Amino acid sequence: MSAAEENQQPEKIHLPRTSESESLKKIRHTASHVMAMAVQKLFPKAQVTIGPWIDYGFYYDFDSPEPFTEKDLKAIKKEMVKIIRQKLPVVREEVSREEAERRIKAIQEPYKLEILEGLEEPITIYHLGDKWWDLCAGPHVENTADLNPDAFDLESVAGAYWRGDETKAQLQRIYGTAWETPEQLAEYKRRKEEALKRDHRKLGKELGLFIFADPVGPGLPLWTPKGTILRSLLEDFLKQEQLKRGYLPVVTPHIARIDLFKTSGHWQKYKEDMFPMMAEDDEARAHEQGFVLKPMNCPFHIQIYKSELRSYRELPMRLAEFGTVYRYEQSGELGGLTRVRGFTVDDSHLFVTPEQLDQEFLNVVDLILSVFKSLQLKNFRARLSFRDPNSDKYIGSDEAWEKSEGAIRRAAETLGLPHFEGIGEAAFYGPKLDFIFQDALDREWQLGTVQVDYNLPERFELEYVAEDGSRQRPVMIHRAPFGSLERLIGILIEEYAGDFPFWLAPIQVRLLPVGAEQLPFTKVVVAQMQAIGIRAEADTSNERLGKLIRNAEKDKIPVMAVVGAKEVAANALSIRTRASGELGAIPVPEVLERLKIANDSHGNF
Repeated sequence: MSAAEENQQPEKIHLPRTSESESLKKIRHTASHVMAMAVQKLFPKAQVTIGPWIDYGFYYDFDSPEPFTEKDLKAIKKEMVKIIRQKLPVVREEVSREEAERRIKAIQEPYKLEILEGLEEPITIYHLGDKWWDLCAGPHVENTADLNPDAFDLESVAGAYWRGDETKAQLQRIYGTAWETPEQLAEYKRRKEEALKRDHRKLGKELGLFIFADPVGPGLPLWTPKGTILRSLLEDFLKQEQLKRGYLPVVTPHIARIDLFKTSGHWQKYKEDMFPMMAEDDEARAHEQGFVLKPMNCPFHIQIYKSELRSYRELPMRLAEFGTVYRYEQSGELGGLTRVRGFTVDDSHLFVTPEQLDQEFLNVVDLILSVFKSLQLKNFRARLSFRDPNSDKYIGSDEAWEKSEGAIRRAAETLGLPHFEGIGEAAFYGPKLDFIFQDALDREWQLGTVQVDYNLPERFELEYVAEDGSRQRPVMIHRAPFGSLERLIGILIEEYAGDFPFWLAPIQVRLLPVGAEQLPFTKVVVAQMQAIGIRAEADTSNERLGKLIRNAEKDKIPVMAVVGAKEVAANALSIRTRASGELGAIPVPEVLERLKIANDSHGNF
């Protein structure tokens, strides 16, 4: 084999989302029907509810008297293969509402009756041969033979509530995945295995960064000393960057009167995602006179701006806060650090004149890009998150939305950012430029965001005195380079697989003394490192050197320094790094200098 052939990398297998592939949409939708048919054949008492496609697969919810087991999944998969090989035609049929109701009642499927109530005509039914059918809008493949029996799998069973309502029946959800080729399925499984190794919930526990405690409640992380160091490093880094760029730090409360959020529109548009109102008595509750935990920081920053009449000379005003907000996420939607109920946003609100808007927006994007560079996040693109003109969830005039969206589009084009439009992804008060990051497993996450807002300044009647003495309305820019500390840290743990860059590692250096006689020297060197801002510690466990090294590797310490008799005599350290391996003996003064340079420059040792 030639050197060129040896170095040639296998072609990367692309795994498209369902929304990106009409073919996969049909395959996965049909696979969900085949699965439901198999379940009802094996478990005749099981009733079906809904079975949509999702990003990389499909699911179906069942009301079954018996819980499904792993053994059941294997039997269901085996039955699905039989159905596929029967080569059943998938036939679409239009029926009247009355006819659909008659057929549903005949097979005694009450959930389908409820689904039927919410459907608009024409009512469509899809049949798998003459053996099984369900209400469905499609699309589907033409024949079950179009599904590759070697390119699908059933993954797991989870609990779900009917209509996502905790007061309604608890169902069982079977998740599956389906692909065009066995190679795609194999790559999908490989990435899933890798994702399990990188899972921030697993690594966060192993590295001692955070915990969840049942007495505290789901979706409310508790940060350990190491995790708090990591949070503080990220906060301090961004605070320093912001101070350089003219941001003014502020601090605001965690609760406020409901009236504040009525003015902003959050109470009307966002109430279901807010924690319930706190009221003094029933009368106050009836009149909606009480306090709520804040879901956003912007109304508070607006009050600081509004506390005195501003001049055009004071603008742009950039108020910044690491503000903790609270959102009442459903328990089934919570997921480690990436979906929580209490989280800290690196929030800032800029109050600018219309003439300053474009340049300030570009400056904000420049800040976000510099943050991503320091975090070694490279694979991202921008989403222009605009409103859906057919939706009623937005506030403000068409003119305000057109101006806001125009500013975002101009910024993306001026900077030459790779971007795409996401219609319907805007906040209810304004469009956004969202940064969508693709991680090592090709999963996409939203991180930084910038929003242009003409609406809240109007609702809160914000003003400034213009150069000609007239009262004018400022424009607001909402921005958060991290998005939230919790989600960012969860994503970073998985992206780095727990191997944090040197400057971010909670413990940067661990000294490994070979014996007790080396401890005094070791402690002196640790103190020297700490004096220049390096987070160093000594392993005083008295284990054998091999065990000390293995423990440091397990804890993913970036720099290990072995201290033996030779090192003490030479005032040196035998350095081993996770980035570069064995570096040999290096004099202590040189080690200190290189550590400081690496830390200050956000580089490696």
